[in-house]
Amino acid sequence: MKSLHQSLFVERTISQGHLRFHCPADVNGEKCGKEWSYPEVRRNASLTETEQQNFEEKLAKFAAKYYYDFKECPNCKSFVERCDLKNLRVVCILCHSLKGDVFEFCWQCLKPWKGAGAPSERCENEGCKNQSLEVLANCKLKDLPGSEIKNCPSIRACPTCGRLIEHMEKCKYIVCPQCQVEFCFACLEIARNCRASKGGAYFKYCAKPLAPKQTQIPVWAQK
Repeated sequence: MKSLHQSLFVERTISQGHLRFHCPADVNGEKCGKEWSYPEVRRNASLTETEQQNFEEKLAKFAAKYYYDFKECPNCKSFVERCDLKNLRVVCILCHSLKGDVFEFCWQCLKPWKGAGAPSERCENEGCKNQSLEVLANCKLKDLPGSEIKNCPSIRACPTCGRLIEHMEKCKYIVCPQCQVEFCFACLEIARNCRASKGGAYFKYCAKPLAPKQTQIPVWAQK
């Protein structure tokens, strides 16, 4: 069996706030998809001690970035969390405390800060773009299974916390893995509000029109 750093041994997916590993092998022309527990992955991957340590470090970094909106400082490589969620200009505390440097970087492009003003909502580094908005603008459209909803954007920013989520479910309701709020992928209303407005037909229809592709990322004020 190949080690995890070679080819595709497992695929990593996320559901309800947990990492899951699925076998990508082809079986009779279809992907196996069997879920592997983490102990099974460790037992069968034949990792060296160094590879095992690197693998677990990467999992920890992935979890920090995905669930807690931490980003890696481009100078000292430590993980940083913003105090002001609307300010792109971030000062790394560890750079200052460990190295005596005052290092500022852009939360969006992860380059040394270029620009002026505080709070700062725009970075002057060339090519600095909001990648999440790019994803939302260019995502494909799809029909939502089990409903009459057609041509719905396949990727949404959670209306509560802003986490990007691709629709992989069997209905139009999604539970955000970050904030755990259930919402409707079609109208972007909280699920309970969507259901209350359409009675017994809420799985097939929405009282509100299909929400277009989002052009802003909601900011989650809770900690």
